[in-house]
Amino acid sequence: MMSWQTILAIGSGGFIGAISRAYLNGLISHRIPHELPFGTLGVNLIGSFIMGCLVAYFMHATLFSMHMKSFLSTGILGALTTYSTFAIESFLLFESGSIGLALLNISLNVFGTVAMAGGGYYMVNTLFRS
Repeated sequence: MMSWQTILAIGSGGFIGAISRAYLNGLISHRIPHELPFGTLGVNLIGSFIMGCLVAYFMHATLFSMHMKSFLSTGILGALTTYSTFAIESFLLFESGSIGLALLNISLNVFGTVAMAGGGYYMVNTLFRS
């Protein structure tokens, strides 16, 4: 069972992450107008990279409590990344007949986020080894 402190940490982080997602998604979509949803892709890539960095950092540093880790990872980044938005946007691309864009969107989000998470993870691990 989760403590009330953990629930509060995740909830307050989620508040920040959700607002950040809406802001970044709008900013990216405004700067790169396209039928492909670059705003969602952008927040998924950024969030995945930061998640990789945090997980590696948490392995090396004891600075953060479990509540702070929950605030940052499950709260902020859980609300920042937009898998459900990615899913419906991909579906709507298929539905509209934009099969190529739908497959490109799925590929960029799935492989791009895994690559960004790995990149962040290895970058922070390398910094701690230096």
